[in-house]
Amino acid sequence: MLQAKKNHSTILIEATSNQVDQFGGYTGMTPTVFVAYCREIARLLSFPFEKVILGGDHLGPNAWQCQNSKTAMANAAELMRAYLRAGFSKIHLDASMRCADDPADEHGVLPIEIAVERSAALCKICEEVFTSQTDFEPPVYVIGTEVPIPGGAKEQLGDLAVTRVDDLEKTIEMTRQAFLAKGLTSAWERVIAVVVQPGVEFGDDTIIEYDRLKTKELAGFIQGFNHLIYEAHSTDYQQPEALRQLVEDGFAILKVGPWLTFAFREAVFALANMEREWLGCQKSVTLSGILDALETAMITNPKYWQHHYHGDEARQIYARRYSYSDRIRYYWTVAEVSEALNSLIANLTEQPAPMTLLSQFMPAQYQAVKAGHIANRLEELIHHKIMEITEVYSTATRSATSIAN
Repeated sequence: MLQAKKNHSTILIEATSNQVDQFGGYTGMTPTVFVAYCREIARLLSFPFEKVILGGDHLGPNAWQCQNSKTAMANAAELMRAYLRAGFSKIHLDASMRCADDPADEHGVLPIEIAVERSAALCKICEEVFTSQTDFEPPVYVIGTEVPIPGGAKEQLGDLAVTRVDDLEKTIEMTRQAFLAKGLTSAWERVIAVVVQPGVEFGDDTIIEYDRLKTKELAGFIQGFNHLIYEAHSTDYQQPEALRQLVEDGFAILKVGPWLTFAFREAVFALANMEREWLGCQKSVTLSGILDALETAMITNPKYWQHHYHGDEARQIYARRYSYSDRIRYYWTVAEVSEALNSLIANLTEQPAPMTLLSQFMPAQYQAVKAGHIANRLEELIHHKIMEITEVYSTATRSATSIAN
């Protein structure tokens, strides 16, 4: 929101189906609570909430794949109702995952015929909720069954295959037919994007960079539609020039998540180093122990990282702290971690670290303080660190748009 406020622009904020659902998701927030959370941030920043677009990502049976399809789709239907009633207006219809009793095609994935039929069924539920409301804007939809794993790949990455145009054309046409068969002509006209694989991804310690030569056919294909663009997932850690090229090539919706929490983690670790160097020898000060608190929390409850980080114990220790996948993001709200973070903030608020330490551990923020752009306050230092990344996306989308115009 600070970035959007700086640019006088709108902002798209999305919640993923496993983060926020009718049961609370792993954040503990229902869609209604999440919207209230966003509204409160906007109020505190004096940011007009009408400039916030709320989206639901991977909405479908994603969180209930271990259950039979009937149960999973019933939960997915209620998920749709909860998102629409809360005010989400951009909906990614994702029924591409297999449930416990589902068949598989020759590649081991859910047959596309089933996936598009379920997507249309979920869209029909969204439309029913929308038409029963009087004060909501019509929702827009994102389709596509070739979807990267939410939060980054779990295994070592090789060379990713870019979506084949023949497969994409088939997906679009089959989805259109499924929509029309259910009387969703108006909804189809509000399908604004399709998720494809442009050949970008990140994993534990690997980044696959964008190569526009490999997407030349894809970029040309989407030009034949006057109402469709591409949505690119897992664009975290790409070069600024690559992000600009993605937008120019039709991948106009760029999804970013772990890169932002990675930057937050970097800021906290830098502050913990400053705390140790500045206050570690003062007997009257109890250090926060934030790094130890995080490690303890992750060892105590390993479910959010154990299927992502591999190798021996030393490798896993390293990954828990520094992986691109940033599974550490799941642990900031653990009570002991939250207390340690508050202690870190209190310690460095009462005795701010000197500029020399800021130069050592947060050099970009040091320059911003020297230039008078921000104050040497923890909240501003952390925000500035995260906005190093939001600025990259802002620049990429704005420069590409100006070139297109």
